[in-house]
Amino acid sequence: MIKQQNFDQRYILNLSCPDQMGIVADVASFLAQQGCNILESAQFDDELSGQFFMRTVFGTGDSTPNKKNLEASFGPIAKRFSIKWQLHDQKNKPRVLIMVSKPGHCLNDLLYRVSIGALDIDVVGIISNHPDQESRAKFYGVPYHHLPVSPETKDKQEAKVLNIIRSTNTELIVLARYMQILTPETCQKLEGRIINIHHSFLPGFKGAKPYHQAYTKGVKLIGATAHYVTPNLDEGPIIDQETTRVTHAQTPEGLERLGRDLENLVLARAVRYHVEQRVIIHQDRTVVFN
Repeated sequence: MIKQQNFDQRYILNLSCPDQMGIVADVASFLAQQGCNILESAQFDDELSGQFFMRTVFGTGDSTPNKKNLEASFGPIAKRFSIKWQLHDQKNKPRVLIMVSKPGHCLNDLLYRVSIGALDIDVVGIISNHPDQESRAKFYGVPYHHLPVSPETKDKQEAKVLNIIRSTNTELIVLARYMQILTPETCQKLEGRIINIHHSFLPGFKGAKPYHQAYTKGVKLIGATAHYVTPNLDEGPIIDQETTRVTHAQTPEGLERLGRDLENLVLARAVRYHVEQRVIIHQDRTVVFN
């Protein structure tokens, strides 16, 4: 009788490298040799850039080494194919810090999804430059940090933000309609682990009252974009987007109401893709295995 193994310990291997023959075969052989069972795998060969991307979920068996030894054993394969890679333990719940200003719809949506188990993250705190969302944070039992900011105090305020990120061991920062532009220095320090929601199909309608701008232009399509934050304002790698058709009959308030729903959906999806290790950043683009 064949002994059935429980693969309760699961890892996610993400990798990217120049495309060449034998990558998938060698990775699969390596995992088999380590007593692992592949549970899910997705690959993408970008013919334009010549890059190969892969996401593999695997379970460990009784004979599988621990994570540190697995990583050490995978080193020679990574070197042979010039692989950039990460190995993530699926049991580790990502520690997330949310930043918000006055609008609370994205914050509330994220916290509700966490509360019902639809988003598997640990929200370690909320930072805001306004006190408006403190009662919502108390309702969900999340620490709230009110850090007012002005042009004169921006550097000091962002130093406090970075200190909270360090002290809470935050892995991901989510700008859930945080209406302040972070300094290029802060963006650079957090690059690859800070996500923003933008109220348009980038790069249109920047600045104040975007839905009023859209109304004035008579748009027939509105959207929302979630992207990684970089020093280049609203030009970071895009993770997810969504649109809906509108007509001349919609008022600016009606557009804003539709836009809020899109922002909630797109930001939640982007956060989920990130924490499930479904996103690989390559230059100014992303590969998203969704």
